[in-house]
Amino acid sequence: MTGVEPVREEPRAGREGHAVAETEGAPRAATGALLRYSAGSLGMGVWITVPGMLLLYFMTDTLGVAPALAGVTLLIPKVVDAVAHPALGTWSDREARRRGHRRRMLTLGLTLAFALTALFTVPSGLFGVGAALWVGVMYTASNLLFACFQVPYITTPAELRIGYHERTRVFMFRMAALTVGLLATGVAAPALVASGERDAYSRAAMLLSAFMIVTGLVAVRGVRQLTEECGTLPPPDERHSVLADIRAALRDKDFRPLLLAYLVTSTTTHLFLAAVPYYTAYVLGNEKLTSVLMGAFLGPAIVVGPLWQALSRRHGKQWALMAAQALFLAGCLGLWPAGELGVPATVAVAVLLGISFAGLQLLSFSMLSDAVAAAEARGATRAGAYSGIWTATDATGTAVGPYLYALALAAGGFVATTGGTAPQPQRALDLLLIGFTALPAVLMAFALLFQRRCRLDEHRGPGTPG
Repeated sequence: MTGVEPVREEPRAGREGHAVAETEGAPRAATGALLRYSAGSLGMGVWITVPGMLLLYFMTDTLGVAPALAGVTLLIPKVVDAVAHPALGTWSDREARRRGHRRRMLTLGLTLAFALTALFTVPSGLFGVGAALWVGVMYTASNLLFACFQVPYITTPAELRIGYHERTRVFMFRMAALTVGLLATGVAAPALVASGERDAYSRAAMLLSAFMIVTGLVAVRGVRQLTEECGTLPPPDERHSVLADIRAALRDKDFRPLLLAYLVTSTTTHLFLAAVPYYTAYVLGNEKLTSVLMGAFLGPAIVVGPLWQALSRRHGKQWALMAAQALFLAGCLGLWPAGELGVPATVAVAVLLGISFAGLQLLSFSMLSDAVAAAEARGATRAGAYSGIWTATDATGTAVGPYLYALALAAGGFVATTGGTAPQPQRALDLLLIGFTALPAVLMAFALLFQRRCRLDEHRGPGTPG
């Protein structure tokens, strides 16, 4: 430790009788430590953006994989994730109990950079089914390595001994860095692969992987500094099985509706990312506009974090998160007429969606930390288990979103190709547009319904510090 006084915690009854730990004199995370910690999100932004935005398009328009097969190829690895991520969360808790930290697992996750390169370096003789098999195997390995980094990474702020609003501040730094990573990658990656050639995808992956390694190493140092400065919640005293951890988390009525809302939110946002290249190529008629649209989507998200933080301080995180969900729903519906009005109108709607996206990410992850803190106040701390289930949910959304969009393409009779865009039947163009507008709007409506059932803000009690 670095001389920080121990946190004094006194239980306070919430509106439904829950004991809520209020942190009196809780430490404030140092800006330098937060900047180093947040560097990990710069690199992880590469992983979220590149497969999410380019992998489906890479398969259908470069590798000649039929849309239905491409969708299954993206879905199956996430089935593995749904099982593996909670297990990795339990392993992370055991590492914390055994070693006093989770950094070994975090460091293992940095090898994701090599797996990303392999994912987009498909042997030249593979097309169609063979190419899909290669992508499926490499995607599975990549997802597991991503979880090795992401589980202990997002557990870090969840187990720091800090207050309710300070948790939002920590995640605001992280989400700002993540948005910068998403923006830089979202603009650069489409430009790097603009030729549509296999070698272009491979070179882009190698370049971005090097960036991931550097930022990841900085993040490991930041994690160590944050935990030393602020202190952490104690890891579970007893060894729990994976199934016991899953049952405990899913029985948590504070956590369960938040998790379901995030599942649908993740599905929606990843569907959006996967659909952008198709929308620019076939609706706007210019593939190069992918970078423009991603810049419009992610650019505002860098600077609006303080706005969402201010709204959460004034109205609570629950209200602010539901406002972000409603704004994203409205933006999705606005994309339909925007496509008819042209590029300026589409860019304007993308800006609106980007503002809401910042709130979705910041507030969802901040409330995850609140759920861990509420569980700790009840004597049931399993921070790694909660994070493992959360990342499994996120991984499911990253697969289900593109899969749903691939189904829409398949239902429309979308024609796969190995040479860039191809003439498409009108039905394919219609479903391509519906899948990018009406479908995510419907999904986000379900996220709102789930989020309404979350009561974390009610349990924190009045006058929560930090």
